[in-house]
Amino acid sequence: MRALFPGRFQPPHWGHVYAIREILREVDEVIAAVGSAQFNYIAKDPFTAGERIWMLREALREGRVDLSRVIIVPIPNVENNLEWLGRVKSYVPPFHVVYTGNPFVALLFRQAGYEVRQQPLYRRDLYSSTRVRDLIIRRDPKWEELVPASVAAIIKQVGGEERLRIASLGEAEPHMW
Repeated sequence: MRALFPGRFQPPHWGHVYAIREILREVDEVIAAVGSAQFNYIAKDPFTAGERIWMLREALREGRVDLSRVIIVPIPNVENNLEWLGRVKSYVPPFHVVYTGNPFVALLFRQAGYEVRQQPLYRRDLYSSTRVRDLIIRRDPKWEELVPASVAAIIKQVGGEERLRIASLGEAEPHMW
């Protein structure tokens, strides 16, 4: 059985690694659908789809997840939710079950006839991409504890800390540019 696990992974953190590892206890393969693939260099979505795929792959490797059982696919977003659902289905291999913590995503897939399961959560109060981004913006080094070392290294390599700080300023103060 193959599962779909949609997310933005902006950036991937230990909670994502835990969720995928736990999903693989129940299914043969998991498709990590990297959503909003066309967005980047903005505060909510600072990393490119390619960077997120790279980070997620390295995070899973670091977390000792069997990569032969994981398919990572970028999915561009669209404004129309039913079109988005169709796009997901056209971009990924067939799947049988969807794991999500997003009630709206769950509703869309349930109405399309898919089994939906709550994604496995690990310390959700601590591990969230929003929190990681906020800590990076505030220059708090604790963000590095929330992501695998490989993800932190990639973020630094691509200049992600500075990119995120500048993007957050640009969105807050557009008249500055």
